[in-house]
Amino acid sequence: MRDKETHKWDLQEPFYVMLDGYRIADVVITSHASGRYEDRGAGTGQSGKDIAFWLWQCLKQKRVRLYSPEEPDLYLVDNDLVMAARITALHGEADLYGNPLYRLIVVSFLGRMSENIELRDLKSYYARQRSTRRVTLMQTGRKRR
Repeated sequence: MRDKETHKWDLQEPFYVMLDGYRIADVVITSHASGRYEDRGAGTGQSGKDIAFWLWQCLKQKRVRLYSPEEPDLYLVDNDLVMAARITALHGEADLYGNPLYRLIVVSFLGRMSENIELRDLKSYYARQRSTRRVTLMQTGRKRR
């Protein structure tokens, strides 16, 4: 996802984007996140590569921000789409000044806050997810006996 366009032969433009103090040089979309984007995001049939390009453009335009300081792995895109992502260091890579570069790995897309109001309060959202999962496990356990 690095910008390789340069206007002059001897100049090298920066190929990273700042996000919450990290220099993001690469975006990776997992297969799970790609499927979740289809279900809960746009649902336009885009491949993981297209989603990564769209997310890279959002990063360049500063449309991605941290969801809250209490949840360091959750990010908002366009103040609507909630995504879970992990930031890892790129080993052996640095910018022109020697600062380390990082990779943004998108693990999952949780959904749009405009469509799912529960995403505004993630503690209750996760509690509801755990309770429904527990009830499902209890029901399947009863069937096996």
